[in-house]
Amino acid sequence: MGSLRIEDRGHIRILTLDRPERRNAIDQALAEELSAAFEEIEADRAVRAVVLTGGPEFFCAGTDLSSAEPPRTEAGGPYGFLARVRRTPLIAAVEGFAFGGGFECVLASDLVVAARGARFGAPEVKRGVVANTGALFRAGERLPFNVATEMLLTGDPVDAERGHALGFVNVLTEPGDALAGALALTERIVVNSPDAVAISLGTVARHAAEREARAWELTAEADAEIAGSPDRAEGITAFFEKRPPNWG
Repeated sequence: MGSLRIEDRGHIRILTLDRPERRNAIDQALAEELSAAFEEIEADRAVRAVVLTGGPEFFCAGTDLSSAEPPRTEAGGPYGFLARVRRTPLIAAVEGFAFGGGFECVLASDLVVAARGARFGAPEVKRGVVANTGALFRAGERLPFNVATEMLLTGDPVDAERGHALGFVNVLTEPGDALAGALALTERIVVNSPDAVAISLGTVARHAAEREARAWELTAEADAEIAGSPDRAEGITAFFEKRPPNWG
């Protein structure tokens, strides 16, 4: 049985991350499921928009730290879709928390719906690693630059209410209503011309991909640099041992 639940509601496809025992952390198997799902979506004209959610308690805890490297596929890059150039709109529906790579999944989405109390964070520096699946450059584009820098350097989260005030969250809902809110927003998209929506988003996505090409290279360089630091081993060990890290 896989870790990705797929459901269609009319022209909307809902993708639900389903690894509750790992707080929806993404491993290679889930990355491959996501890659295949987005491959199918892009080829299916009946699917006009996608909602990505993690369920009622949490969105995603990011990379499964038992993985030696961030899970990725050739077609979609990290997590199977974070570097994919899409023509189908992707709306994130967030309850609970979206941390680390979970936050980066939200950053890769086109629109964001979040419940009050939901939190977004890039806690990598607390674990001796860097945000290596897009946040180093996308956070500063989706949020005010100084707020993004604060998140990346402190590792502290931003809640949905602040995210909405800053324009990062499109729609703020009551707890438990993020999926319903995302579907309502998505319905406003799918009533429009499918070709016009696809062409519009495709153009935006191609422009972003060209702009981000160098940023992905710089992220890889940062990831390689931190891999040689003793902080990385200490941070990850401390995380699994549930203790504060000793940076030396």
